[in-house]
Amino acid sequence: MPYIEREKLLDKSCDSVYKLVILASKRALEIVEGQPKLVAVNASVKPSTVALYEIAEGKVYCKKLTPR
Repeated sequence: MPYIEREKLLDKSCDSVYKLVILASKRALEIVEGQPKLVAVNASVKPSTVALYEIAEGKVYCKKLTPR
């Protein structure tokens, strides 16, 4: 898989590095627990890297909340 640009990841995670880290770690834990991968990758790719690929492709994203 190719290199993922940080700007591309930040666009998908509400422009926050902290939200990106939380989103990727939660998704990686889901993958470890047995959830199916949403992208086609080799079996040797780590779950954290798979989560970043999924975020980059827009299959996992951060939901923006609107203030009341």
